Amino acid sequence: LLCPCLVYGAYVFLPFDAPLLPTVSARLVYTLRCAAFATFPVVLGMIVHGISRLCSSSLEPFGELQPEVEIHRTYVSQSVHLFILYFFNMAVLATYLPQEALKLVPLLTGLFAISQLIYWLLYAVRHSFRAFGFSMTFLPLLAMLLYNLYGMFVLEPKNLLA
Repeated sequence: LLCPCLVYGAYVFLPFDAPLLPTVSARLVYTLRCAAFATFPVVLGMIVHGISRLCSSSLEPFGELQPEVEIHRTYVSQSVHLFILYFFNMAVLATYLPQEALKLVPLLTGLFAISQLIYWLLYAVRHSFRAFGFSMTFLPLLAMLLYNLYGMFVLEPKNLLA
């Protein structure tokens, strides 16, 4: 319930509009530029993982990882997978959205980045708390996937394989 409320509140109350993007290629470039901001939590996680790996007392590089290093490694691995899903869903979504709704692209990007940071924080605090941050990332992805399937099979079925 929190994600739709956050997206709707930001959509209504934030004073910006998406630029005029009449072609599919312009929409994809816009999505690519927004997705660059979504890589921030992943890159930050890689940096912290590298630093924690250097600062760990383990002398064997391929030995068993300490829990504080394992947390960051797992976060980076899962974040990369979620980012790939996010990016492809967002690229398809940008082609189906009307011009008025393209404001959702940066809003969903911000939600993804904030959700990933919340997921990382809660995962570091306690493994059982990570479900909240993961659901804030995964449920919008699921909603985008469902809308993309709706767009492909219901809105434009004749262009499905074109």
